[in-house]
Amino acid sequence: MKKLKITYWIITGLVSAFILLGAIIDISVSPDAVALIKHLGYPVYLLPFIGVMKTLGVIAILVPGFPKVKEWAYAGLVFDTLGAVFSHLSSSDGSDKWAPALLALILVIASYLLYTKKKDQQSAI
Repeated sequence: MKKLKITYWIITGLVSAFILLGAIIDISVSPDAVALIKHLGYPVYLLPFIGVMKTLGVIAILVPGFPKVKEWAYAGLVFDTLGAVFSHLSSSDGSDKWAPALLALILVIASYLLYTKKKDQQSAI
């Protein structure tokens, strides 16, 4: 149980930092974020919205309790990262562009799987 908790918090900490850094860039509407979102074909006004939603998702997965909110937050983060991978692939971007989004997707899925396993073990006690 202890090893599972440690692994969960390491993966969840990594995914949280990764997503939160992107959220800050989105919320600040940095020139790099604007260039990227225009390249992908999306309107710039989505940046702050996506950034705030990412931030709320990270808060939801870090705060103890609220299992239904966590489920929704994980779903939102999967949609966000999967959408990023798809958008980069659809724009014919190279792996240098879509690989970070794929890594984020893998980390989100790993965190979710560890969360459910940890939750199942706690309910069995």
